[in-house]
Amino acid sequence: MSSVFLFLGAFLACGVEMVEALTIVVAVGVVRGWRSPLLGVAAAGVVLGALVAALGPALQSVPINALRLVVGALLLAFGLQWLRKAILRASGHKALHDEDEVFREEREQAMTAGRGRRAGLDWYSFTIAFKGVLLEGLEVAFIVVTFGSAQGQVALAAAAAGAAFLVVAGAGLLVRAPLARVPENTIKFAVGLLLTTFGTFWGAEGAGVNWPGGDLALPVLLACLCAYSLVLVRVLRERRRAARLVEAEA
Repeated sequence: MSSVFLFLGAFLACGVEMVEALTIVVAVGVVRGWRSPLLGVAAAGVVLGALVAALGPALQSVPINALRLVVGALLLAFGLQWLRKAILRASGHKALHDEDEVFREEREQAMTAGRGRRAGLDWYSFTIAFKGVLLEGLEVAFIVVTFGSAQGQVALAAAAAGAAFLVVAGAGLLVRAPLARVPENTIKFAVGLLLTTFGTFWGAEGAGVNWPGGDLALPVLLACLCAYSLVLVRVLRERRRAARLVEAEA
């Protein structure tokens, strides 16, 4: 059960980050050519691969309870942040993330930037792609290392990230455009719930809590968090509607 949730959580979380990185790379590649940004992607991939290879084995030597306590706290910090933003977006208190708008902004910047080339590379394209993939990839690396280390299944978490990469990269190659039709905000809501669920579960285990039913407590905890979040969305939506009515009557 936990392996299924781990794979699903890592796949969705990594996929969201990769969609955002893809938007940056495609915007630069469409305007300035593909060679330099793809080299930037490859360079970032090497850095991230080395980071995961170094951190994964190092974390395996940490006592499992201490590791789960730390990982649980980190996942809660990330998960609650994602979940908070998703609830605010779903209730209308925060604008939805728009990949088309991000694409347009990146494309306009790429069109106005200088076209100086050195050593056969367009260094603007290389740098933008490298930076975008590295920054988004750091979150992917964090997810792989923390998810995998807490359960002793780094390979499974890495496989989930690899599957997400193949899906996102394959879609990007087919359309050569931002994946705006991907329900990213819905996926972020789901990822926030999964990260918060794992963070709560592993953090409590690291503190010495024995969950009733063991791993079977995961779907129950997820269902409770989902129900609570949906109630919050409805309450905030009603408050926003009431505030608008008051403003209209004033």
